[in-house]
Amino acid sequence: MPQTPPSPPADADARRAIAPVICYPVDTLPAPDPTVMAAAREGLVKRAEVLVPPREARCFRVAAGQVFRITSVEGPQVGDLNLWNAADLSERFYSGKTRALHGTHVTTGDRLWSSFPALRPMATIVADTLEWYGIDEFGGSVHDVIGTRCDPYTHNLLSGGQYHHCCHSNLTRALTDETGLPLAKAEGHVHDVLNVFMCTGFTRDTGQYFMKASPVRPGDHIDFLAEIDLLGALSACPGGDCGAEHSSDTAPCHPLLVEVFDCAATPGHTPPPVNGYDRSHGR
Repeated sequence: MPQTPPSPPADADARRAIAPVICYPVDTLPAPDPTVMAAAREGLVKRAEVLVPPREARCFRVAAGQVFRITSVEGPQVGDLNLWNAADLSERFYSGKTRALHGTHVTTGDRLWSSFPALRPMATIVADTLEWYGIDEFGGSVHDVIGTRCDPYTHNLLSGGQYHHCCHSNLTRALTDETGLPLAKAEGHVHDVLNVFMCTGFTRDTGQYFMKASPVRPGDHIDFLAEIDLLGALSACPGGDCGAEHSSDTAPCHPLLVEVFDCAATPGHTPPPVNGYDRSHGR
């Protein structure tokens, strides 16, 4: 039997009018060195590339101090990115903490932070051809750290069936192929993503996560300076530009290109240390 919603208190408007407070002021957050940022855009020499097929994922490796670039090469396409410490898969990209520090969407100058206990920069965004997009009238923006990745479990929950080319499964297969881990163990290392090129936000009336057609076009790219040795995996999402649906075999999809470069920042690059907390937890 439906229940009647509770009546608002007499001071409801006053409670709503309380000004918000930023949870994590970033005045003391270690910022990227402008000199290193500039050097990461100079003297680029390609060392490797991987073409990620539509509705599939591929792994790639980047040494500390190298730059990796993700480019839309044929048509509007979004990608789901996972990153790990190449020597220790337990240190991986922490989208939630990146979101808490930088906001729901990231762009040039923002950093991708790693999981506890290391909590250090894994990569720094040094160039973004979609930085111009900003925040649109719907509250949408590009390169989000709020979506988790399309997956077969939610697909089964909402639609039934067994769909295997969602980004979660794509990333799992790619990690298995790269490392030799069994699928079940590889899946445990797949984590919440950076949704590269995806345009998303939250509806203002219901607070629901939304997507809209990405503004990405062939030639658009985003560049990252690898702060530590990285193993990456990128899935070309089965939703294509995610303007209508994801986990789909009908949406137009296109490949994504990952390129790895040496740059002027590569020689002598020093990885950031792991977090300085002593892990005593008060004991």
